[in-house]
Amino acid sequence: MDPVIIVGAGPVGLVLSLALAAQGVPSVLLDEDPGKEETRPARTVVLREDTAALLERLGCKTLQDEGLRWSGWRSLRRKQLVRELPLGEDAQSEDSPAAPAPAPVHVPQHALVRGLRDAVAAQDLVRTARHSRIDTLEQDPAGVTVHTREPGSTWWRGSYLVGCDGARSTVRKLLDIRFPGRTAVERHAVAALRTELPWPGEAVLHRLPPWHSGGAEVTARPLPDDVWRLDWLLPPRGELVTPDVLVARVRDSLAGWCGETPPYELLDTGVYTLHHRLARRWRVNRAFLAGDAAHLLGALGTQGLDEGVRDAENLAWKLALAWHHGASDVLLDSYQAERRAAVAARLRAADQSLPILRGGGGLRTLVPGSARGHDSLLTDGHLGCGPLGAPPSYSLSPLAPPHAEAHTSVGTPPGAPVSDVRVTAPDGTRVRLRERLGQGRLLVVLVAPGTGVWDRRHWMGAGVMPRLVETVDALPVKGELLVAESYPGASAHTVLLVRPDGHLVESFSGVRPAELRAAADAARGGAVRTSERSDRTADIN
Repeated sequence: MDPVIIVGAGPVGLVLSLALAAQGVPSVLLDEDPGKEETRPARTVVLREDTAALLERLGCKTLQDEGLRWSGWRSLRRKQLVRELPLGEDAQSEDSPAAPAPAPVHVPQHALVRGLRDAVAAQDLVRTARHSRIDTLEQDPAGVTVHTREPGSTWWRGSYLVGCDGARSTVRKLLDIRFPGRTAVERHAVAALRTELPWPGEAVLHRLPPWHSGGAEVTARPLPDDVWRLDWLLPPRGELVTPDVLVARVRDSLAGWCGETPPYELLDTGVYTLHHRLARRWRVNRAFLAGDAAHLLGALGTQGLDEGVRDAENLAWKLALAWHHGASDVLLDSYQAERRAAVAARLRAADQSLPILRGGGGLRTLVPGSARGHDSLLTDGHLGCGPLGAPPSYSLSPLAPPHAEAHTSVGTPPGAPVSDVRVTAPDGTRVRLRERLGQGRLLVVLVAPGTGVWDRRHWMGAGVMPRLVETVDALPVKGELLVAESYPGASAHTVLLVRPDGHLVESFSGVRPAELRAAADAARGGAVRTSERSDRTADIN
């Protein structure tokens, strides 16, 4: 069968190619650039806990080498500290003392892309074609054909095609998909510099700083080696930011935080404008959109790359199932149904919050507690919490199984990402649940307290295990059985069915073969049509 064609070798395209390779699917990366990422220290990305974990599983080593996991978050308003929040596995949230607050990873984008390209170079299933800009796209029932123009003029044939070619996507234009939205939602001046600030390892949000050039808001986000990225919120239009003006902002901000301007080395500067847009369609037959080709967002601390990586993770396992076994339209359509709805909710939350957070004056500023409420909204966006940043839940997915009496509630609602508990793999290895994701299999997790201290040879053949092994082997798609000593909100002998992207399909009270099979069938989008399976067999032969 033909490989998947991925148009665009930016972060999202690279992640998608790696995610497909991890599930045994070959791909061709059509990259219109020569493959060298410009070094821009001021161009950085913040990855949430789930997206950073995905990139590490795919072999991207730069997150550990050149990224920094924040140790804390603090927000200030004028001269007052509004919130101080420790982050990481050993920290606890103010609002939920039992659960650690998430710790985002901050990394220069050029370093991230280099790490992803290194991982791609080590993959035999990924072929990269440089200087390949497409100008023609044709589809038929069996695949997709595209043409790339000079200097790499040739025709390419693929089973499916994914446009990861950015905001000005050629794929989106060739598919005649509209891209409506809002222009210039926010403007920021940005500088990367090496210096020492009073909060090593902590990210800082300062609203209405008490110095002349501070503006409405400035953030300081740490990177390794005492490098910081500073962002100043600018008025939506106007205010030309010259180099002298930007240097004045740097000096004033450092002096405001440190008492006097400390020594610093200015590494890079820039001005960028954020837009909010959402493509009308994300699938046209065998062609899909992902990343900035499908959506633009980023106001109030939200991260567009996070959503692009989630697009790739969501689409990869569905294309892998289609490539290996065929897939129903329900499964392929679910990519748009799930991901577009999730991004639309994110954009809606940001658009509703913008007038509150960016509007001026009025009675709102006199309402007690309003400053803390505004701080909570902005903190959500920057740290990946709440409606502005939390990982999405696909509770209304077309892949959700119908309700059954055997379903039971656990700490994770159906459609939400599962908790990363420790599990025992079939070979007896103790791993994190997250480590078994993205391999093209449904995960069946049995909650069995005490198994950690038993000899595996005994409990594998005892109790409900033999029946559950038989049930997993009979699922309509490949599954892997794992055992956990505990899971939040789950009682003994609860069985969880988890998608390859880590979202919960359903949980069951005990071993229920018929209900588990029905849920697995729903998760794959139902049976593949006979004609579609026959077409695929003909392609392979």
